[in-house]
Amino acid sequence: MKKFVAACVQMYIVPNDIKRNTAHALEMLDGADKYHSASLVVFQEAVTTGFTPNMDFESFYKLIDTVPGKQIKPVIKEAARRKMHIVWPVYEKDPDDKKIYNSAVLIGPGGIIGKYRKTHPFGSEAAKTGGWTTPGNSLEVFDTELGKIGMIICYDGDFPETARMLAQKGAEIIVRPSAFLRNFDIWSLTNRARAFDNHVFMVAANATGVDAAGRHYFGHSMIVAPNVTVPALGAASEDIISAELNPALIDSQTPGSSSPRVFDHIRDLNVKLH
Repeated sequence: MKKFVAACVQMYIVPNDIKRNTAHALEMLDGADKYHSASLVVFQEAVTTGFTPNMDFESFYKLIDTVPGKQIKPVIKEAARRKMHIVWPVYEKDPDDKKIYNSAVLIGPGGIIGKYRKTHPFGSEAAKTGGWTTPGNSLEVFDTELGKIGMIICYDGDFPETARMLAQKGAEIIVRPSAFLRNFDIWSLTNRARAFDNHVFMVAANATGVDAAGRHYFGHSMIVAPNVTVPALGAASEDIISAELNPALIDSQTPGSSSPRVFDHIRDLNVKLH
C-alpha cells in the first residue's frame, strides 16, 4: 500500500433519476479531485437511484442497467481522464437470471477492476422477503496501484466476519458505501470496530437526503484509521470529506503513540476454538 488521499462523497439524489444523479455525482467528483486531490473516491450506496426504489420489481428492473453497461460509461471515462480510482455503487440487473443486485463497482484509470454484490440485504430489500435484491455470495480483494482494496456495502458492516474475511485475504483498505438508516452511534461503532479488529482503513460513505420511499439519511461519512482515529467526518448535508491514508498507521499501536503495534488480530486469532 502507498500513501494516498481517499475521499467520500455524500450527495442529495433525485429518486430514480439516473441521468441527473450521475451528472451531479460527476460534479462532486470534480470537487474531490480539484479541492481534495483524491486518488480514491467512494460514493454512497445506490448513488444513481437512492436505496429504496419504491416501485415494483419489473419497473425497477427496466430502469437500471447491467455492469458494464451504458449507464456507467461516463464514470469510467472520468476515472481514466482524472487517473483516479472510483467506487461506484449501483443497482445492477442480471439479464440472464432476471435478478437485481446491490453492487459496488471498483473503477480504475484503466476501466473496471472488479465489482462486489452486497451479501447481506437489509430488511425489506431482500427479494426472498418481497424486496428487490438478490444477495451476492463472494468477498474479493482487489490489488490496485493504491493498495489492496476490499468492498462491503452498508449492512454488511454489521457482520464482523465480512471485514475479517477481507483482511485474511490481504485487504489494507475496506470501503463501505452505505445508505445507513439507524443511528450515528451504530454507524460509528461498526466502522471503528471493523478498522481496529482487522488493522485496515475504513472508507465509509453514507447517504444523505431522502429516497423514493421518503426515508431520510443522516450522512456523516467517515474515514477511520487502523488505530481507530477518525481523520475525516462528514456533516449531515451534502459533503466531500478526505484524509491521507498512511500505511505507517497500520502498525501504530494507539493514536499519537510512537510505540509499534505488538499485537496482530489476524495472526493471533486462536483458530482451534470451537
